Amino acid sequence: MLTPFFSPKGVAVIGASRESHKLGYGVVRNLVEHKFPGEVYPVHPAAAEILGRKCYPTIADVPDPVDLAIIIVAAPKVPAAVAACGQRGIKHVIVPSGGFREAGEKGAALEAELAATAEKYDVKVMGPNCIGSIDTHTPLNTTFVVGMPRAGDIGFVSQSGAMYAVVIDWAQGKGIGFSRIVSLGNQVGVTETETLAALGNDPNTRVITLYMEGVSNGEAFIRTAAKVARRKPIIAIKGGRGKGGAQAVASHTGSLAGSTEAYDAAFARAGVLRADSMQEMFNWARALAWQPLPKGNRVAVLTHAGGPGIMAVDAIEAAGLTLAPLTAETKSTLKKQLPPAASVHNPVDILAGPGVGTYALALEALLTDPTVDAVLVIMAPNDWFLPTSLADTVADIAARHRKPILTAIMGEISTAADDARAILSRRRIPNFTFPEEAPSALAAMWHRKQWLDAVESTPFTLQQVDRAAAQTALDAGDFTDALAAYGIALPPSEFAATPANAIRLAETMGYPVALKLVSADITHKSDVGGVVLNLSDGEAVARAFGQIMDAARAANASAKLDGVLVQKMLTGGQELIIGARRDPQFGALVLVGTGGVEVELVRDVATAIAPLSPAQAERLLDETIAGKRLHGWRNISPADRTAVIDALVRLSHLAADFPQIAEVEINPFYALPMGGFAVDVRGVVRQA
Repeated sequence: MLTPFFSPKGVAVIGASRESHKLGYGVVRNLVEHKFPGEVYPVHPAAAEILGRKCYPTIADVPDPVDLAIIIVAAPKVPAAVAACGQRGIKHVIVPSGGFREAGEKGAALEAELAATAEKYDVKVMGPNCIGSIDTHTPLNTTFVVGMPRAGDIGFVSQSGAMYAVVIDWAQGKGIGFSRIVSLGNQVGVTETETLAALGNDPNTRVITLYMEGVSNGEAFIRTAAKVARRKPIIAIKGGRGKGGAQAVASHTGSLAGSTEAYDAAFARAGVLRADSMQEMFNWARALAWQPLPKGNRVAVLTHAGGPGIMAVDAIEAAGLTLAPLTAETKSTLKKQLPPAASVHNPVDILAGPGVGTYALALEALLTDPTVDAVLVIMAPNDWFLPTSLADTVADIAARHRKPILTAIMGEISTAADDARAILSRRRIPNFTFPEEAPSALAAMWHRKQWLDAVESTPFTLQQVDRAAAQTALDAGDFTDALAAYGIALPPSEFAATPANAIRLAETMGYPVALKLVSADITHKSDVGGVVLNLSDGEAVARAFGQIMDAARAANASAKLDGVLVQKMLTGGQELIIGARRDPQFGALVLVGTGGVEVELVRDVATAIAPLSPAQAERLLDETIAGKRLHGWRNISPADRTAVIDALVRLSHLAADFPQIAEVEINPFYALPMGGFAVDVRGVVRQA
């Protein structure tokens, strides 16, 4: 339980100071100035009082009630202070002090000592190297940062102390309200996942925002986030999205499903909306906290200025939304109510001159139109009506409809514009500085609606698999048999150790055939000339066998060459890649996309957390060009999408069921007009 971090009965400040420039003073100041309703106990060896609150020489001297301690002393003294809290019966502590893991090897050893002490005394630690927690509704401010946001309904969790401080400052300047704000620091005890669950259960939090640099337990994060996201929107920004630290991998799958793709897949599975900037994250948060979700992606724009309207339309289309077509009835109504030269098509431009009454008539007509799912109202600075009157009018009309309304009342030097934005904020209408900022918020709302609609009420269970046979195959490093055990179709193929055996097998299968190098030491066979296709007779087979062996020896003289796989050639289909790998943070990932020799050049892949249901697999496939091409494209005949989806589902369950699978890849998976086959399979089993 994290309740004492947000609504404690009493707070002890170990390391409280009488000097106003010290952090220990700032913590006491914030508890007192922001009117924490419980008891505040400064702990100081010599002081009688600080800011009117009686001081105590040690934590053992602090009376009840006290269920939270803030320890702000030098790092080497922190473990002993935590032990003293545990002995006193205080089970929740915040450690703002730095000098731990972030400070190097000695600090890491000190952090390990802190963790061991906390475990020994059953103390829950927030931090170290954090700023603390804020609950604006208690109210509680355990930080040393000057100021506190007003009470609101947005929760914010940060793994960066600097970002935490910036948001507090920004929120005060913009008048944005928050419910709870949490700085996690090094996460010795309290993790991002636990905090996410706590905000999910907080009645004052309507939207949860996260600044993340990593996760403590990826699979637990996905489970918790998915549960919370069904009730409340979650928006995250992930710091450190580059691939510079990606580990070398042995297959296309490993390189295509990197750390960035893993986070995207995890967020998508859990229903977490991923923002690209802090500004975007909080823009989305206000819209999701204050407005209903749209039923579709069709947007109407209402403006009196052509340029801003055009910018809005461009941004709407760039965000993946569409312009609402408007019914003939709506256009007729607008034509009667607007000036003769006004545009009654979307975007609706009422032109310069008309006042708030014209805006009201047009907005009412647009919100009544069944083709309109959301409306963006734009107002540029002008001198013929006050923005405050428009703000009140928009809010009044919005209250009568269940469609999202966003505004862009522009102008930074006008007091009236500031007053208008205050009205909109108070009445829960999100306003944007420029109209082109609003569509990304509408897109986030639409994506959340789609995720909620797609959440499956019953878990999918894969049928017709032989787990025991798959286990035996993987123990032997045989991915072909493992795939077969999970019901993935394989083309007729046989191993041949000699040219003569290869000819005999080819004649039995029927030409044409392909020969593929068999060697555990060479992963990318086609890169070294280890694959020869379309062999039509025995002479060609014998010649290809020799070519493959010669090419493999030239590429890797020390490689053990077992022979070749003789495989029946498939024609008239499409090549895809289906793969999976185990991510160190989120577990099994699965991907699908355009396959063949150009897979990394084209990079047409989509990635998801495994395992998948058929519906999830179909949505994943639809994200790719390969999935669209399966319907048929120009001179490309349609192929069996159902077979691809089934194979994708089965591979995802294989990867999820067996954690020892580090990587597995089918490239190509050959989709025919009817059916499909895993033509080339490779994989890596993690050593025990």
